[in-house]
Amino acid sequence: MIKDKKWVMEEVKKRGVKFIYLWFTDILGFLKSFAITVEELEKALKEGVGFDGSSIKGFTRIEESDMVAMPDPTTFSIIPGNNQYGEVARMFCDVLEPDGHPYRGDPRYILKRNLKRAEDLGYTFYVGPELEYFYFRSSQLPPQGIDTGGYFDLTPRDLADNLRKETVFILKKIGIEVECSHHEVAPSQHEIDLKYTDALRMADNTMTYRLVVKEVALKNGLYATFMPKPVYGENGSGMHIHQSLFKGEKNVFFDPQDKYHLSEIAKRYISGLLRHVPEFTLITNQWVNSYKRLVPGYEAPVYISWALRNRSDLIRVPVYKPAKEKATRIEIRSPDPACNPYLTFAVILSAGLEGIEKKYDIVEPVAKNVYQMSPEEREEAGIAQLPENLWEAIKIAEKSEWLRKTLGDHIFFNLIENKKMEWEKYRSQVTSYELEKYLPIL
Repeated sequence: MIKDKKWVMEEVKKRGVKFIYLWFTDILGFLKSFAITVEELEKALKEGVGFDGSSIKGFTRIEESDMVAMPDPTTFSIIPGNNQYGEVARMFCDVLEPDGHPYRGDPRYILKRNLKRAEDLGYTFYVGPELEYFYFRSSQLPPQGIDTGGYFDLTPRDLADNLRKETVFILKKIGIEVECSHHEVAPSQHEIDLKYTDALRMADNTMTYRLVVKEVALKNGLYATFMPKPVYGENGSGMHIHQSLFKGEKNVFFDPQDKYHLSEIAKRYISGLLRHVPEFTLITNQWVNSYKRLVPGYEAPVYISWALRNRSDLIRVPVYKPAKEKATRIEIRSPDPACNPYLTFAVILSAGLEGIEKKYDIVEPVAKNVYQMSPEEREEAGIAQLPENLWEAIKIAEKSEWLRKTLGDHIFFNLIENKKMEWEKYRSQVTSYELEKYLPIL
């Protein structure tokens, strides 16, 4: 099926669509939307729809606010629901300048630009993220979970199990394929895994997924959150990203002769991730709260290493299974589900390609559990540590010429400025912990 403008117009007529939502994201990964009527659709597909970009985070100044949202016909989907005024659909948009050029502050454009780099080398970039999240009774504080289950537990069917089923059903109706869903380690923590696909489609799917999870929870009188660490003392929520590069039908990460079944390309790709992860952590873990998850003891990576099987390392390579060459992949475990998926996939790909193109030295996998090694052993093995807080991540990112080139000046400088403001607000807060700890004794 070729989803082009003609197909969209035919589908709208056939399905009785009355409204179309046009979606795009700001630099922080928040979904933005406005609706047009079916009567405006043909013009929108041809010319795009103008909007004021000055109110969108990280977009434009007031004196240069005119933007154009150009719908991408390949993203057209009917949104399931009881729509009394007719069917409703959605399309993701590329944000353009008034003259038709891609807008440099559009995260979707940044991903497409980095995918073009891979394409010029003959590669297609595939990803499969695993997004974890929590269900709570409401958004009120303190958060109250809805179950006490653990990893893979089957909780009462009238609660989380049914919520996940309804979410999967809606995603499939929209056209997003799901591999599996299950309860995660922490109480009230859950996960729905999206089926591997190309990175641009997956970034769109990830944005849709997060919205559907929240909408289903809201419909059932609950609240879903992708906050990285909402509960003290429990595991935080991660977004482990499985990734691979293909040339046509061939997975270039696979090598049948290698003892790890990994090609030289795969190993240099891993080296690129390991070298640049301190620089791109600001993108994959962009919130103050992100660093409450990246601490020892809660299954989140802290140290910069890679391994086979071991789930304590930053990068894991799942064990090869015979006749499953296409499934050879690299999993990075530091990102969290509150990131901007367009920018996250862009920086991960860019880091890997740096390793391939510049032939970074191949790093051997770690056999021991890095958390059980002494600081001296880690130092001797050359195992560094991820940034410990947002400010440290900002300072590392700010000095990175590679990251600036990957994101472009507009997003790079706007994001740094925004994150500095967030850190300043956070560090001036007096927290409940400080009051409980110090007020009675100081």
